[in-house]
Amino acid sequence: MKVLVTGGSRGIGKAVAELYRQNGYEVDAPARADLDLSDRESVSGFVETHKDRGYGIIINNAGCNFVNPLEDIKEEEIFGMINVNLLAPVFLLKGFIPAMKEKGFGRIVNIGSIWGVTAKPGRSIYGATKHGIHGITMGLAAELASCGILVNTVAPGQTRTLLTLRNNSAEDIKKMERDIPVGRLAQPEEIANAVFFLGSEKNTYITGQQLVVDGGLTIGNILSWIQLGLDAIA
Repeated sequence: MKVLVTGGSRGIGKAVAELYRQNGYEVDAPARADLDLSDRESVSGFVETHKDRGYGIIINNAGCNFVNPLEDIKEEEIFGMINVNLLAPVFLLKGFIPAMKEKGFGRIVNIGSIWGVTAKPGRSIYGATKHGIHGITMGLAAELASCGILVNTVAPGQTRTLLTLRNNSAEDIKKMERDIPVGRLAQPEEIANAVFFLGSEKNTYITGQQLVVDGGLTIGNILSWIQLGLDAIA
């Protein structure tokens, strides 16, 4: 079976692509030169060129994130996040879903984020795009279930990727790990395992769901908010 993985050259996407290959799937993980998700014409061209590939599984993994308070985010960064994180996956799915319908089978996994579940300063637009991609998941799950196509979201927490290590100091990483109940960042392979199950024939009945893979971070946030409320009452 053929699989399309966007953003498959590094991090979570690379781990996802490698896991599918190890399990005998034929994987396309296009480089930016072949599929520029920020460019509407590039997305349209990719769909036109690959419409006969007959993808049975699509993993919308690629994304971008510019961290800043809303008033400091540049206009091009806003459009960049919306185009890459939300619109490009929509147009890819619009182009490739018809082939899934013809086969009567499909698995789609959209990669969300814990910042589409909870919130953190500087991530308002990024969080909005991740809320949006899960909205697409739920809508398509309802539309496509009768066609044998299951659609889900995986929302990763803090993950030990090169980008995370590059953008955070050793002390920053330690603080992240203290905030996570499990006590460490996720490995990309752990996120990939969740994606693989939902995006394979092993998943026969789960659709429209958002699976948060965060080591308990969002639960920890909820407990902190509860404690703040109790402290305020006291």
